Amino acid sequence: MTTPGQCETKPITKDPCCLQPNRRYSVSGHVQSPGMISRGARMSTWFKPGRNWLFAGFGLILVLLAGTAFGETDKEEDSFLAGHWSVGVKIRRLLDSHTSYEFGNPFPPYQAPLSRLEFPLDSWWGGLETRASYPRFSLGLEALRSLSSEADGRMSDSDWDDGENPGFRTIYSESYCRIEPSYAIRADADLRVSDWVGLPSTIDLRPVIGFRWQHFRLVTHDGVQYAQGYPPQPLPGDGIQFTQTYRQYFIGLKTDLDLSEYVPLHRFNLLMQVDWAYVQGENEDLHLLREGQRFTLENTRGQAWHGLLGLKAGLLENLTIGLELDFLWLSTTGSHRLLNKPLDMDFTFHHGVEVWSRQVGLSLALEYVF
Repeated sequence: MTTPGQCETKPITKDPCCLQPNRRYSVSGHVQSPGMISRGARMSTWFKPGRNWLFAGFGLILVLLAGTAFGETDKEEDSFLAGHWSVGVKIRRLLDSHTSYEFGNPFPPYQAPLSRLEFPLDSWWGGLETRASYPRFSLGLEALRSLSSEADGRMSDSDWDDGENPGFRTIYSESYCRIEPSYAIRADADLRVSDWVGLPSTIDLRPVIGFRWQHFRLVTHDGVQYAQGYPPQPLPGDGIQFTQTYRQYFIGLKTDLDLSEYVPLHRFNLLMQVDWAYVQGENEDLHLLREGQRFTLENTRGQAWHGLLGLKAGLLENLTIGLELDFLWLSTTGSHRLLNKPLDMDFTFHHGVEVWSRQVGLSLALEYVF
């Protein structure tokens, strides 16, 4: 392990101060590369207009909902409020999915990335969903929990700490990844506008707004580290405790194409949705194999794109089965904080800080309509 004022190659500390031999080991405060504008700050500026448009969209749909409700005549009021509830169970499989983060070196030669960590998310999830549907609008809620105890695939950890050759990866490790109880919650509201724009009755078009909350808890274990000029080094036991939260405020369009007249079932529908989200992200990463109590913490902002394609078939009059394929891509930037209180280390920087995730999900749901 690295001692104060000394820097060794294996195992790498990935502490940016390790790249400054004449810098004191004990540091605190905020560090920003001289003459460099934080990409995180630029991204924050870019997404302010998008966030404002998002809030405007939320407000517009709420106004339309309220206007529709108050605009109904007494005769139509009963029809407007005449709705039904549905409750379903859902199982979801994440495929070719990961969540990752990286940060750069805030000191010369400012290589980015300095370190990159990629956590697999391929796993099983399950939970409940419910929806209150009315002629003009609907409200939905979904809550899922991780079912797998281990993610498929390996967590990978890469470092580029050679100041004279910043493009050369000097350290690489792979570890198994355990999934502690993790959760995903979605709430949304939509408004039917297809009749307002003159679409046929078989096409149901709706703007949608909502909120997605994802909370991942991952623990790497039993890995192997490869360093330039050294034999492979086993990393027995738990290595990293990683906790991540994404808050996503989304707005988009969804459509339901009724194909029941072509299929001998009680109902058969093709579902599609596309939405954009303003994202707030938080990471906490505890390196269990480092000296002291070494945390890295990221606080980021950015965006997400989500697309969904689904089929829903009526097995009985009140019982339907649904199959969905959806894709979620999140990309954020912000700040990176290195905290190790036993070693009197606490500083924050923005250079090269990126947090992103790709999630591909295949879901099967069984729904009962009351």
